[in-house]
Amino acid sequence: MSILELTATELAGQVQSGSLDPESALDAYFGEIQKSESHLKAFLLLMRESAYAQARSLRAKRAEGRTLGRLAGVPMAVKDNLLIEGFPVTCGSRILQGYRSSYTATVVERLIREDAIVIGKTNLDEFAMGSSTENSAFQITRNPWDLERVPGGSSGGSAAAVAGSMALAALGSDTGGSIRQPAGLCGLVGFKPTYGFVSRYGLVAFASRLDQGGPLARTAADAALVFGVIAGHDPKDSTSLVSSNEMNAHGLELPKDLNNVVVGVPKEFADASGVDPEVTQALEKTLEVFRSRGARVRSVTLPHVKFALAAYYVLAPSEASANLARFDGVRYGNRASERESARAADADSGEGELIGLYKRSRTEGFGREVQRRILIGTFALSQGYYEAYYGKAQRARGLIVQDFEKAFGECQILLAPTAPTPAFKVGEKTDDPVAMYLSDVFTIPVNIAGIPAVSFPCGFSRAGLPIGAQLMGPKGSDRRLLALAQFFEEATEKAFIRRPSMGKAKKATEARE
Repeated sequence: MSILELTATELAGQVQSGSLDPESALDAYFGEIQKSESHLKAFLLLMRESAYAQARSLRAKRAEGRTLGRLAGVPMAVKDNLLIEGFPVTCGSRILQGYRSSYTATVVERLIREDAIVIGKTNLDEFAMGSSTENSAFQITRNPWDLERVPGGSSGGSAAAVAGSMALAALGSDTGGSIRQPAGLCGLVGFKPTYGFVSRYGLVAFASRLDQGGPLARTAADAALVFGVIAGHDPKDSTSLVSSNEMNAHGLELPKDLNNVVVGVPKEFADASGVDPEVTQALEKTLEVFRSRGARVRSVTLPHVKFALAAYYVLAPSEASANLARFDGVRYGNRASERESARAADADSGEGELIGLYKRSRTEGFGREVQRRILIGTFALSQGYYEAYYGKAQRARGLIVQDFEKAFGECQILLAPTAPTPAFKVGEKTDDPVAMYLSDVFTIPVNIAGIPAVSFPCGFSRAGLPIGAQLMGPKGSDRRLLALAQFFEEATEKAFIRRPSMGKAKKATEARE
């Protein structure tokens, strides 16, 4: 078995035992990066020098007879909205070009403490606002299964890096599905934890009451391994839950059967329009697997979930408007040149130079989608409109939370598609923001409710593209969801855990060109 075929658990075990040198693991992954990164464009920053320094330190630690961490030698990528001291963080935006982090995010510290090796920072939709990783200010990331298609977003760089065998696992952030949707489109496991179970300290905020970091990996066991490392209370994060320490456990307890499990299928998701028939078919086959192992399946209703998308696109932009106000070219962010700012001030009909500086800096620094969401959020929070929009969205949120609580009184878990379609083509939805927003129709309700959910591969389209399903559970059921995802993998003999052929993807693209 080649190094690239090892799971994170297997690779860490071999590094711990001394049968695999951590530098050899890096050689394999950096070799794959050299072959594929020019096509995939998954990374914004490669940290080769520091990665090999970590590997040498790890080898010395082992030679001294010291115990190695749970992620010993595992090459991991980190989404570029997580801070690492001394390294750039761009959030996929020009407004942060040149900025270097002054501290390290708690989740990254926890990875390093368990001897994971961070190999680079991945591309994302600007400030995590998008569903395709086409909104990055620097490059468009491609799907390893088909280079003409998107990897999903906003954690598309992390998903492409893992699916393209350029990292063994990765961290992303999930505000409305930004871990699960790209995991679904790239054939990976993507996990969004219960809100508050993973620290947000050092994660550049998009929407503070919705953002949650989590792992992308090839298998549920690997996702659980990373989750066990990054989860836990953090006194530096005021939203961190004290009870989340119990999530920091080893391994998953897999059920022998599903005789006591009731799987709910939300009627509103099953009847949703715009769902690709191949996605529906894959979900039905997934339900059959659960039924064949003893689970009972029943229809449940989430009557207010139809408001989730509309509520999200008031709540998230409102929080973004507040969070991104600091990036004005004075407190944070690139500053427009004085000459251009003065020129802008002259055009502002008497507004002062400072306002001109703000306008020019933010116009230059923020992309179109970020500007759109800031304007929506600012409008929703403005005097005279706050109650009409933000207040109503908050009430809708409360009703959605109640719907999920009632549903979990009838079943232990809910099953739904991760995305309504397999990966769509680059450029297909860029001119239609509403069509792009609908890519997250099944993932957004989870963030609204603050519950955990895991996306796992459950099938392939006729074109050979991965299809994902997601399991949702009540708050605190994180490890149960991951265990059920692993149970599905083993029940299907890991039929849907595959690595794409980059060679085929390149040839297909060249033939079309």
